[in-house]
Amino acid sequence: MMQMINTLFGIPLGGIMYVCYRLVGNYGLSIILFTLITKVIMFPLSLVSQKNSIVMVRIRPLLNEIRQRYAGNSSELASKQRELYRRERYSSWKGMLPLLVQIPIVLGLIHVIYHPLQHLLMLDSSVIAPLLERTAALSGTTVAGLGTSAELKVLEAVQANQSHFSGMLGVNEILAMDLGFFGQSMAEVPTINSVTVLYPILSGISALVLALYQNKHNVLQRTQGAVSRWITTIILVAFSSFFAAILPCGVGLYWITGNLLSIPVLKLCNVIYNPGEYAEEMALQEAPKLSKEERRAQRVVNREKRRRQRRDVKRFNSTKDKRLVFYSESSGFFKYFEGYIRYILENSDFMIHYITSDIHDRIFSMNHPRIRAYYVGPIALIRVMMLMDADIVVMTMPDLEKYHIKRSLVRKDVEYIYTDHGMTSLHLMLQENALDYFDTIFCYGPNHIREVREMERVYGLPPKTLVRTGFPLLDTMIQGAEAIGNAVNDPKVILIAPSWQQDNILEYCLDETLRPLLGAGYRIVVRPHPEFIKRFPGKMRAIEERYKDNVGELFEIQTSFASSETVYSADLVITDWSSIANEFSYATKKPSLFINTPMKVVNPNYEKIPLVPLDISLRDEIGISVDVEDLDTLPDVVRTLLGAAEQYKEHIAEVVRENIFDVGDGARGGGQYIIDTLAGRTSETHARSCDDFASRWTRILDEGRDDEMERILSEPLLLEKSIQMTKGELMMDVLEELEHAMKGETSDDP
Repeated sequence: MMQMINTLFGIPLGGIMYVCYRLVGNYGLSIILFTLITKVIMFPLSLVSQKNSIVMVRIRPLLNEIRQRYAGNSSELASKQRELYRRERYSSWKGMLPLLVQIPIVLGLIHVIYHPLQHLLMLDSSVIAPLLERTAALSGTTVAGLGTSAELKVLEAVQANQSHFSGMLGVNEILAMDLGFFGQSMAEVPTINSVTVLYPILSGISALVLALYQNKHNVLQRTQGAVSRWITTIILVAFSSFFAAILPCGVGLYWITGNLLSIPVLKLCNVIYNPGEYAEEMALQEAPKLSKEERRAQRVVNREKRRRQRRDVKRFNSTKDKRLVFYSESSGFFKYFEGYIRYILENSDFMIHYITSDIHDRIFSMNHPRIRAYYVGPIALIRVMMLMDADIVVMTMPDLEKYHIKRSLVRKDVEYIYTDHGMTSLHLMLQENALDYFDTIFCYGPNHIREVREMERVYGLPPKTLVRTGFPLLDTMIQGAEAIGNAVNDPKVILIAPSWQQDNILEYCLDETLRPLLGAGYRIVVRPHPEFIKRFPGKMRAIEERYKDNVGELFEIQTSFASSETVYSADLVITDWSSIANEFSYATKKPSLFINTPMKVVNPNYEKIPLVPLDISLRDEIGISVDVEDLDTLPDVVRTLLGAAEQYKEHIAEVVRENIFDVGDGARGGGQYIIDTLAGRTSETHARSCDDFASRWTRILDEGRDDEMERILSEPLLLEKSIQMTKGELMMDVLEELEHAMKGETSDDP
């Protein structure tokens, strides 16, 4: 290994060091000159890194959008990220080039310092070998015993007593050589009791100076948060100090000089590739700084979340015999479970355990004695789900097992039920294979049944349990719409409710959509999708800032999703590819207006399933579609739809009857299925009390015992000498007798 380092790095760098030493005649100054030369040699790489950093600053908003949009979909995220890097010619390796090149330079420099006879004096190996042998003999050891600093020991021995080396070649050159710099040998490793301790100290100080300069002038570090910058600074200082403390002072001098020379190098890079305009643009993408009071309030909230989570996770894990668990990502998802929960409470005595990742979830305000609510954040949820011990888990979150949320590791018989939060087509609006690991699917209409069965056929999946049920939220919305009755809004209310996927109305054509409608005599309510607000807070802030002067009685940007009242009280919904149109039109029997932005396709391979998605086939059944190029005609289309409301009413009612099960009683199918399944499991549990205990014990012995259990079960029982039996064999006999006795009792039951 050392021979390879010498060949690849030591010899060429030793040549540079030799020239430097001959030029200045001082070892310390030659190291400084050597460092300067290497900085000049590496300057083109620094320019490459600078240009690459500017590319990163320029594409960071796009990169952040990709990360936010495809969060949870690691394969798609990686694909889009690679595509962006390729298009913009960004490479993470380019940014690391100057640092990577430093490694062989330092290795080569260490080799040069430890081998001054070879590199600085250019002595031939035939001259060095006798000197090494003489030094080893004087030290009472072998050449190998001299270690890596063998040539340094030769140098010290010759200069200490040249008479021992009289007549040998190379002695005169060694006597003329000085490894000192300000009175200290550059070959010495720093010690705490010597002035050499200044080298690691000065190395740390120089690293601090460089880091502070980079935080202010480096294109990437300027756009980082204060915490990230200080973490980088601390790491750089600690590394520089440690590095200089364990290696010869010459390496410490190189490191100090390199840190200080990096400042003018960075300054020159900024002159050649000026990042100023991009850094300012990037600053607009950063989250605004919180005030001291806001930071304090945020810390209080975070402490409360941690405290509540610890308490609730402990309470959940310690609860035995959990039968039914609902998981909700946020408070806004409660409305999709509410109908089933109320049905179960009214028609059974089962306890409901409700896990939510929203500390402000509505569920906490429901003081029902048979609802136990728990706050579990997204990270802690991973472990809670892996240790899930319940009969049934109901979720609206797809992609079970695909990403961080897994099926239970402690129970293989947990039944996972998926209930969608929209009356859409599953093969278009969910990722491919999103339902593969669910056992049961709640189907709101015949299209869901057809779609799931086709997925099973196409992908070769085992058949799932498909439960015919309605959409309880639709019933709630119908009741809300009926409660309003024939109330007339004055002015008419238009709800703009886009999806959150790429090219939605908010990102694609919000200005063009609002421009012809604002001031047209309508009350406009813009209601972003909750995922858009969560994933793109910067974009949401920009929209609110752009339209803050329009906010008033006739314009509102609504960001609360706890209630659906805004949906069914509107006169018209404008959307792109969101399922909100189905909810609105199905509940109110009023038409929707669709803007033909690029189609929302969550699963790019949806055409593998040979069924036309409802999102496409019903688009012109419940309203009118408008191309983006024709948005200036929106006022006319709005007037047409509002004027034809009565004509649409009966037609939409027929569409609902054909596509949604159990309208008006939507919770019964799913709620009763859960009740019946839990009741059936209760019967099975009682029946299994007489299960084959001996077989189960054999399985434990085969699969579950560790070395300690093996030892204990193999121990002989202290019985009569004529009876030879181990503890494990006795356990098997006891279980067989118990099983026989219990089966006898069961057979005698009337």
